[in-house]
Amino acid sequence: MKEHVATTKPLTGAMTALVTPFRNGQVDWNCLKILVDRQIQGGTDWLVPLGTTGESPTLSNEERDRILALVIEESAGRCPVLAGTGSNDTARTVDNTQRAVHLGAAAVMVVAPCYNRPTAEGLYQHFAAVASAVQVPIVLYDVPARTGIRIDHEVIVRLHDKFPHIVGVKDATGGITHVAALNGRCNVSVLCGDDSLAWPFLAVGAVGVISVVANLVPELIKTLVVAAERQDMGAAMRAHRKIFDLATTLGQLGPNPIPIKTAMSICGLIREEFRLPLCPVPKAERQIVEQLLRRHELLDPVPA
Repeated sequence: MKEHVATTKPLTGAMTALVTPFRNGQVDWNCLKILVDRQIQGGTDWLVPLGTTGESPTLSNEERDRILALVIEESAGRCPVLAGTGSNDTARTVDNTQRAVHLGAAAVMVVAPCYNRPTAEGLYQHFAAVASAVQVPIVLYDVPARTGIRIDHEVIVRLHDKFPHIVGVKDATGGITHVAALNGRCNVSVLCGDDSLAWPFLAVGAVGVISVVANLVPELIKTLVVAAERQDMGAAMRAHRKIFDLATTLGQLGPNPIPIKTAMSICGLIREEFRLPLCPVPKAERQIVEQLLRRHELLDPVPA
């Protein structure tokens, strides 16, 4: 076993929402190890397994625990781990979170409950139950396109006042106006949850990006984050143009993580395999992905 080293690293920077690779219906454990090492070598600041991109709703508790344990073990203190632990059931979310902390997660990310559509008070009570159960840093995950509900700023401020270890919000709402609005009310950090908006988010006060595209190009996301920190407008814009094209083109081809896993499979990083109800893209859309990858020199050009 590789020793897990606790971290005090801030929840900032280039963060990768890891895919879960499959082989013949099972988690591809060897491939997952390779993906973790590739991310660390690419400069990723935080690894984020067991989120939307990791197809967490289709994973068993045993698979979740083993994935998290492997990611922590393989990172071996080189890169801290922010584990997705949310569900639409508060008791299950608390259990997921406590298990993740026991396994060594440096922080946890808790999505708003999907399908239930709780009131603001229900959201507060849900997150408060999680925060009362653990003391590691907590990131709230606001993704209304998936959950059907927004996490109101009043709820976030109230939670942070009561539980200071609720330190961040992953904002995947599709707009950037919430960043400055929230920053003006409390010191909860905002993390961008939409690759196409990464540079605008960073420009108005976000402190990091939880990226899907980073599964494919971790160095590019790191370049953007560093450029933003240095206020290097030229470097940031060059990185942004590439990230924007990759993210928007892939995003038109189906729900995450279908497009990114398709691109990764074409590049030879993983098998093109999903868990139902997700399934592969049609041949025509796969060709669009191939063209995109060649445009960004991620595949060999077609011979003349």
